[in-house]
Amino acid sequence: MVSVNSTDPMIGRLLDGRYQIRSRIARGGMATVYLATDLRLERRVAIKVMHGHLADDSKFKERFIQEARSAARLAHPNVVNVFDQGQDSDMAYLVMEYLPGITLRDLLIEHRVLTTEQTLDIMEAVLAGLAAAHKSGIVHRDLKPENVLLADDGRIKIGDFGLARAASAQTATGAALLGTIAYLSPELVTRGVADSRSDIYAVGIMMFEMLTGEQPFKGEQPMQIAYQHANDAVPPPSRKNSRVPPELDDLVVWATERDPEDRPRDARAMLDQLYETHSALMTSLPSTSSTSVQRTMVMPTATGQHPSATAETQVIGSLRSRPPAAVAIPDNAATLAARTNRRRGRRWIVATAIVALVALAATLGWYFGVGPGSQVAIPDNLAGMTIVDATAALDKVGLAVNPVNGETDSPTIAVGLVAATDPPAGFHVVKGGTVQLLISTGPKPLPVPIFAGMTEEQAKSAITAAPFTLTDPIIRQFDPDIAAGTVLDALATADGTSLTGVATYGEGQPITLVVSAGPLPVVTNLSVADATAALQAAGLLLGAVNEAEYNDSVVQGNAIRLQSGDGSAPVRVGDTVDIITSKGVEYVQIPADIEGKIVKDAIAELESLGFRVSDSGFTEAQKNVYKVQKTDPQFGTSVPKGSTISITQISLF
Repeated sequence: MVSVNSTDPMIGRLLDGRYQIRSRIARGGMATVYLATDLRLERRVAIKVMHGHLADDSKFKERFIQEARSAARLAHPNVVNVFDQGQDSDMAYLVMEYLPGITLRDLLIEHRVLTTEQTLDIMEAVLAGLAAAHKSGIVHRDLKPENVLLADDGRIKIGDFGLARAASAQTATGAALLGTIAYLSPELVTRGVADSRSDIYAVGIMMFEMLTGEQPFKGEQPMQIAYQHANDAVPPPSRKNSRVPPELDDLVVWATERDPEDRPRDARAMLDQLYETHSALMTSLPSTSSTSVQRTMVMPTATGQHPSATAETQVIGSLRSRPPAAVAIPDNAATLAARTNRRRGRRWIVATAIVALVALAATLGWYFGVGPGSQVAIPDNLAGMTIVDATAALDKVGLAVNPVNGETDSPTIAVGLVAATDPPAGFHVVKGGTVQLLISTGPKPLPVPIFAGMTEEQAKSAITAAPFTLTDPIIRQFDPDIAAGTVLDALATADGTSLTGVATYGEGQPITLVVSAGPLPVVTNLSVADATAALQAAGLLLGAVNEAEYNDSVVQGNAIRLQSGDGSAPVRVGDTVDIITSKGVEYVQIPADIEGKIVKDAIAELESLGFRVSDSGFTEAQKNVYKVQKTDPQFGTSVPKGSTISITQISLF
């Protein structure tokens, strides 16, 4: 799977005017691998670019170039092809074929234990490619599941010849321990020498891991694992997985003999035995579509020559029988079992053990002092630190900080703090290497949809798609004009600011929806008990019951209306509201001093008290001069407010 890292300065760069870098695939201790386009041949390629901080180290650079030379000497269907090697400015790079797919390590992580047939299929391909390397005089020296590529189209290939060297170069050297410690042969650990049989040991360890789901030797420190490789026998896989057949037990034990002389002499010898073992297991391992893996087989040449006599092989289909042996190998599984029994009875003498331990201490001293064992993991607790604190934390583990900080958006880390590193946290870097801090620029600004008018489900989908974060609970707000379930507004949860009319909002930031709950419940002329039940059904709480108003149309004691605060704030589900109840009909006394007042003044006073006045058709002139003598009802009488008072008699005196 290709991972894109937009903060990597290599993305988009054109190497040597030919290779356009597209994205980053992986990063290792020596180099970073990118997906690129070969503009000249219009094809996708994988480009391995040596880390800049290693460019000045002649040994690392020589090893990097050696990978190109070693792989370029091989043209085999089970070996990753190398197309080109060069240097652009201060960067050394290697151009290889691009294989979309996974590694054997990815497969083991996903399935843990592989079936016998899957193990045989993968091992056939690995050994076929390795046989071609051994025939060309090349020892891989770093075989491990991470370097076995399983392409999407079924091809299986060996990659990463960065530690490869001539098979005849067997002098002790510290560089020999650059291979992964879990797959190092005893002679590499104790004497620092490697030949084709060291690769066979690594193949045996991989087979053990594929059949059991774990490595044979474990320890908290690499030194403990290395000690076990040098002094302990690899057990048969069936001790960990009882379903492993004895034939594969013997094959793994043969490949992992402590003494190189007791192992297959090269990959061709082991591949031929694998064919024989496969044939012996044919009757007990029927092929199924659910467990089959693309098989690799060696085909005869045009002249009928057996494939064991040549390293040129093809990926064409399934292997179902062992071809004639072209090399001297153990005759059958019984011979292998006999070797195993003799091996288990053998013991190291004390003097040899002492020499081995001294050699182990010396080589591991180099490994953890200046070799790859000195690599340190980038701390995983830097996110959220200040630049000063993060720099101090990296310095504490022996890593330097790039003086030029990068930037990255982050929905969770505050602006100005460390959000991530390049390489990422947990990645192993050579001690003294440089790490770049990526500083948070805050959440990435994203366009804000127009939420008002959406349905609740539409708004939720828009928040997820943006992406923002929907907070609970949703606010339900009563609105007499908007149907229930329709979004009224969206709020920035941190401060409650409306997002209506706002152009952008931070990625992943919280949003609270305000959704219409429809109109408030109608309580007019309901009893207090019925009004309370209506409020509870609408999700409202009852506050005070105030008998505050006269009302001639609402029965005394019944509700007139609801009241919330001063009426300026919206009412939401969960709010507390008061009920205003009726005091019934209000009675008002007709003032006695109306008698003798000018008609015009009397009318004004009665109307101010809430009465309607009937003046029996008096003229305006009369109203301004005549005085009231009699009304109906009569002065001093109490009548309902709003009643009509008739002036029935007036006089000039």
